[in-house]
Amino acid sequence: MIPGNFDQELDSKFKAFLEAAPDAIVVVDVHGRIVAANALAQSMFGYRREQLLGERVEMLVPEAYRGAHHLDRETYSHAPRTRPMGIDRELRGLRANGEEFPLQISLSPIETEGGTLITSIIRDMTTQRLAEARFRGLLESAPDSIVVVDGAGIITIVNSETERMFGYERHELLGQPIEILVPERSRGRHHGDRAAYSADPNTRPMGAGRQLTGRKKNGSEFPVEISLSPLRAENETLVISIVRDVTERRLFEEQIQTSLREKEALLREIHHRVKNNLQITSSLLRLQASNISDVSARSIFDETQMRIRSMALVHEKLYQAKNLTRINFGDYVRTLGELLFKSFAVTSDAVVLDVAGQDVFLDIDTAVPCGLIVNEVLSNALKHAFPGGHGAIFVRLELAAGRCVMAIRDDGVGLPPQFDLGSIDTLGLQLVRGLVQQIEGSLELRSVIGTEFRIEFPSERLAHA
Repeated sequence: MIPGNFDQELDSKFKAFLEAAPDAIVVVDVHGRIVAANALAQSMFGYRREQLLGERVEMLVPEAYRGAHHLDRETYSHAPRTRPMGIDRELRGLRANGEEFPLQISLSPIETEGGTLITSIIRDMTTQRLAEARFRGLLESAPDSIVVVDGAGIITIVNSETERMFGYERHELLGQPIEILVPERSRGRHHGDRAAYSADPNTRPMGAGRQLTGRKKNGSEFPVEISLSPLRAENETLVISIVRDVTERRLFEEQIQTSLREKEALLREIHHRVKNNLQITSSLLRLQASNISDVSARSIFDETQMRIRSMALVHEKLYQAKNLTRINFGDYVRTLGELLFKSFAVTSDAVVLDVAGQDVFLDIDTAVPCGLIVNEVLSNALKHAFPGGHGAIFVRLELAAGRCVMAIRDDGVGLPPQFDLGSIDTLGLQLVRGLVQQIEGSLELRSVIGTEFRIEFPSERLAHA
């Protein structure tokens, strides 16, 4: 069989193979003349079969590449084997209309009676190259560093932002393990994290809850945030790492934290000074009262002193709290009760103070009026509810239906018959009514067993964490 007549003498099975192939196939002899081409090859290059047969294969190669192609073909003919052509080179084809296009070629020798033929399997890479160009465009336009690694953790793709961020040239990174960008002390852990991610790849931030650090070429380190995404390739899963330098943000956060600490210290100092000033005022009233012989006048001084101490206690609790914007009001009521018991010389054995219910936190704007209300009601109970000297006072704090309920009840003698809250004109009750209005609340007075003051106000006035 003569190679030049190969196309005419192809057996039917081989012809069927050529036409069934998913890629273009061109068969040439050792002299580089085309002896066969399938329909896909004709369509790809824009020639009819008769225009191809007997012509040199260089007709399908752009003129600028023909010299190199001729040498490559002669080199291959001396040691033919199955392999891709033009490894690490950009190969291009030439259509009949003069249009050039990128392609991939795989070569395989075929031994025939008439000599060795070379089968070229050709794939048009135009669509893939366009996709790659778009991908590269996305990579290069990204504001963050993008590093793509294979299953072994070897860097396969980086963008220009990676070069700028880490100080490496692209060729210095490609083919290197990803740990080159990680501080030495963290590489062991990073290797474990990478293995764990490979076992369960999904889109997620890396090192959630941890401070991550990158390492530049010059050895300097900087804080980073990293997001990971799996990329399904033909034969393996790659991992895309999007790396963001957060140095400026960390500095800004540190400045904010420093500013907050300074403001917290200032606010704490303000509460401390207000508390001290109120306590000084309370002490002055006590000293002044000691020189007053009139019992009624002295009582007024004592009540005023206790009201000031209730306000000072709010600032003291805020000064002691970790959160300077709110206090636990139940804890405040217990402490205020202890102060009142000492003031009235009442022991806990004689009168029990029971504070219970939900944890209710109040800011200073609500805590001060509520503290004054509790001071007035507890003082009133200690003065009038227990003529026998024994009893109990119950304070309950609850949240219900968008309202905060504060109920203060004693089991003492109760209110006299026909008692009318509206007609009572004492300073203490006037103060309670005014303070309840100040917190946009309502006041209800009950007398069944003992006396109960029930105050409700909107839960919007509560302090939130």
